[in-house]
Amino acid sequence: MGKSQSHLGKHKDEGHDALTAAEEYTNGQTEENAKNGDVSQFPYVEFTGRDSVTCPTCQGTGRIPRGQENQLVALIPYSDQRLRPSRTKLYVTISVALCLLLCGLAVFFLFPRSIDVSYVGVKSAYVSYNHDHRVVYLNITNTLNITNNNYYAISVTNITAQVQFSKTVIGKAKFSNRTVIVPLDERQIDYTVPTVLADEMSYMFDYCTLSSIKVHNIVVMMQVTVTTSYFGHAEQVSQEMFQYVDCGGNTTSLHGHVQVYQ
Repeated sequence: MGKSQSHLGKHKDEGHDALTAAEEYTNGQTEENAKNGDVSQFPYVEFTGRDSVTCPTCQGTGRIPRGQENQLVALIPYSDQRLRPSRTKLYVTISVALCLLLCGLAVFFLFPRSIDVSYVGVKSAYVSYNHDHRVVYLNITNTLNITNNNYYAISVTNITAQVQFSKTVIGKAKFSNRTVIVPLDERQIDYTVPTVLADEMSYMFDYCTLSSIKVHNIVVMMQVTVTTSYFGHAEQVSQEMFQYVDCGGNTTSLHGHVQVYQ
C-alpha cells in the first residue's frame, strides 16, 4: 500500500507539471500573437539620417546610402513612365521645321524687291514771255508712277529733277515732301520744274513767239531721281527721257496720249 500511494502521488505531480507547462506555452503563444498583431497594425515608417538620399526609383518613398548612387542597381517596373519613349527626335524635328518655316516666311516677306519708277509724261506746260529781255519762261509739270513691289510700306523722301535743252540745264527742282506708299501699291506723283530760256538761248524767243507756226515744239531731256527709304535704308532710282514741249502757248496733255521718248 505504501508503494501504491507513493506512485500515485508521483503521477499527480507529473500531471500537474505538464499542465503548468502547457498553460505557460499557451500564454506565451498568445502574447507573441498579440505582439505580432499590434505590430502589423502600424504602417512602415523609415527613419532616415543625413547619410542617405532619396531613392530615384522608389517614387520618393525609399532611401539609399549616400555615396552609393552610382553603385546600386535599381529594378524599374515595365509600366514605369520613364521607360516610355520620350519622342525627343519628333519634338526636335517639329521645332526645326517650325523655325525653318518662320525663317522662310520672314525672308519671303522682308526680302527687298524693286521699286519701279516710270515716267508718264508732261501733264501741263505754262508759258510766259519777257519781251524786253527776250526771255521765255516754261513751267513744266510732269507725272511719275512709283510702284512698291514690297510687302512693307516705303517712303518717298525726295524727288530731284532737272531739264536740259541742247545740252544746257535750263531748270532744276527738288521736292522733299514725304509720301508713304503702302505694300504692293502704286502712287502717281506730279512735280513741276520751272525752266528759263534766256541769254545765249534768247534766239528761242523768236521761235516760240513766231505767229506763222501753230505748234512750237522743242525737245528737252527730263532727268529725275527718286529717293525712297525703308527700314532705315535709302535707295535711289533715276530716269532720263526726251520729251516734246510746246513753248508757243499753254498746253495740257492727257497722259494716255503723251508720246514719251526714252
